[in-house]
Amino acid sequence: MAGFEERIDELFGRIEANNLWRQRRCINLIPSENTPSLLVKACEMCDPAGRYAEHRSMKNREVYFYQGTDFIRDVELEAQDAMRSYFGCSEAELRPVSGQMANEVVFKAVTKNANRSSPPGTFRKLRAVVNNDLGKGGHLSSQPMGALYNFVDINPATGEENCVNFPVRADNMYRIDTGKLPEVLERAKPELIVFGKSMFLYPEPVALVADLVKDWDPRPVVMYDMAHVLGLYGAFQAPLSEGADVVTGSTHKTFFGPQRGVIVSNMSKDSPMRKLWLDIRSRAFPGSTSNHHLATLVGLLVSAIEMNEYKDEYQSQVLRNARAFARHLVENGLQVEGDPADGYTATHQVVVRVARYGDGADIARRLEESGIIVNYQALPDDATFLVSSGIRTGVSEMTRFGMKEDDFGPVAEFMARCIVKGEDVSSEVASYRSRFMTMRYTLPLSKAVPLASRALASAFPTNDYARMLADNLAALAE
Repeated sequence: MAGFEERIDELFGRIEANNLWRQRRCINLIPSENTPSLLVKACEMCDPAGRYAEHRSMKNREVYFYQGTDFIRDVELEAQDAMRSYFGCSEAELRPVSGQMANEVVFKAVTKNANRSSPPGTFRKLRAVVNNDLGKGGHLSSQPMGALYNFVDINPATGEENCVNFPVRADNMYRIDTGKLPEVLERAKPELIVFGKSMFLYPEPVALVADLVKDWDPRPVVMYDMAHVLGLYGAFQAPLSEGADVVTGSTHKTFFGPQRGVIVSNMSKDSPMRKLWLDIRSRAFPGSTSNHHLATLVGLLVSAIEMNEYKDEYQSQVLRNARAFARHLVENGLQVEGDPADGYTATHQVVVRVARYGDGADIARRLEESGIIVNYQALPDDATFLVSSGIRTGVSEMTRFGMKEDDFGPVAEFMARCIVKGEDVSSEVASYRSRFMTMRYTLPLSKAVPLASRALASAFPTNDYARMLADNLAALAE
């Protein structure tokens, strides 16, 4: 068996190879991924990594249970301000460390809030929830098998959780059927309505639903899981201004951040739903987190500053790129899902039907071998997830590396050659990717590198670490 040094050496060799492959030779099109900037990555190596800063509100003041937390306390407050500015909202809870956890925190809080009128000594689940069907693009975390697990009553007629799916249009199964929606809501009488998808092409009818339920007593909580489109808030859809009570999301998909979660709302102190927000905060801590990954919290602050600076430019380019990419794919003979009349998509995602060329999983593997990274996807008319007729792509990461509308033309051509003709285009993909290596919508490298270097140099207990690291980096660069 290999010794300690040999095992570590071999592992770091594989880490380096993977870095070089994904960052220099691949065109990354998975819509739920993004590469954080150098500034955000540097934060994840600094001192807050591994530290603790548990805190909660007690007797109208925020109490911290560890010392040495002044810096991270200020960072969290600044990050809350930056996120409130981004969303145009009054409340932001940043302690969940993933979008899935953010959803679970809200589900816990909504369930607790629903029990305020329950008889003493009793506690019930939510009677009904309306959400998007998993097979039609719904997000896994908003399903009973995901974060909604154990929060919904069993329907005695079906023996399953009483989750009722939004109806979808027969002519475009990626859109909710707003004609049938009032009847579905009236029949289900949900206590929670969850918008949001993982296969996400069009806005959700938030304003319509908010208006339909506004006079219900009790009124259901309207939630929007924006995990996949958080970085497009406003340009794509602004649910809080349309009547949503709470928005959750992941901060690393279309947003610029590290992998974390966020919950935002307008449940300020004078809101009639203030108690629900207090339940959300208490379920964030101590309900779901202890150490809330402080180094990535610093990274989140940096990413929020980047996003607030470049939001308009980045968002508009992403949306233009997605529609252009869809058009290029069609021009190369591939079948793009969605409505061609509206450009096939209103988000960063482009969904391609590939069943005539093979199973989606096999096509995705073939593309991966050519350096084009996508994920296979069951389409709304597929019987199960075991059969995937499509692939799901997104343009956000390559937009951040500088691609514009016309730059996605060659990408579409590479994909068509690989999918339709079975060609290996890996060398061409790697050559093409070499043209898009500089990250945009952040500080230029001339300014980012000195800042990141200073932060990393100070993160080690002695200057020997910094000196050796600098010497090795200089040697590698020669």
